[in-house]
Amino acid sequence: MSVMDKLKQMLKGHEEQAGKGIDKGGDMLDEKTQGKYSSQVDTAQDKLKEQLGAQDQDKDQPPQ
Repeated sequence: MSVMDKLKQMLKGHEEQAGKGIDKGGDMLDEKTQGKYSSQVDTAQDKLKEQLGAQDQDKDQPPQ
């Protein structure tokens, strides 16, 4: 069993909290690097959320 599979099992049912943590960590990294790697951090956040099933709910719904 891979590390990613273990993480997915541990986070099952807590996807929203995991997504918030990923966002918070990325924002902190952006702050520390003064936004120098902002696009790479955003890409990494999106890919990690996708892997963990912590997608933003707003992206799936059409604008109101």
